Amino acid sequence: MFDNKNQKPINNSEMKKIIVTLAIALSTLSSFAGEVKVSSKVLDAFNTEFASAKEVVWTESNNYYKVAFVFNDQHVYAFYSAEAELMGLTRYISSLDLPISLQAGLKKDYSNYWISDLFEVSNSEGTGYYITLENGDSRVVLKSTGNESWKTYQKKTKA
Repeated sequence: MFDNKNQKPINNSEMKKIIVTLAIALSTLSSFAGEVKVSSKVLDAFNTEFASAKEVVWTESNNYYKVAFVFNDQHVYAFYSAEAELMGLTRYISSLDLPISLQAGLKKDYSNYWISDLFEVSNSEGTGYYITLENGDSRVVLKSTGNESWKTYQKKTKA
């Protein structure tokens, strides 16, 4: 994949940042007006991987396609490169779906916060989790490091 501005290859680290940014922004992304024209190569890749998908909705950006769909009764988002490479999958989950060690870490360190957003990200590097926690004063986004612990990804004080 290439960076449109500089026409240089995007490395794995940059790709990971793109996936993370996309996943965090899922709730704020909007569809473009009109019908999205998805390449037959990308459609074939999607239909091969998710043949039983329902409620399929495509959106397009400069460097990727995003497809929202229902698969096995779950709402899933997949991200494809223009070359039909599956870059990653995201899905919203319940806190009960987290590994026990991550649940315990939240209970221990963030018991005075509520969960406002939680999703799982799966890509070639494995599975990770992002959770947004809030209380009356602040909002914090945590990222799982494996299945054992959380790291602060972003923190903001509420106005």
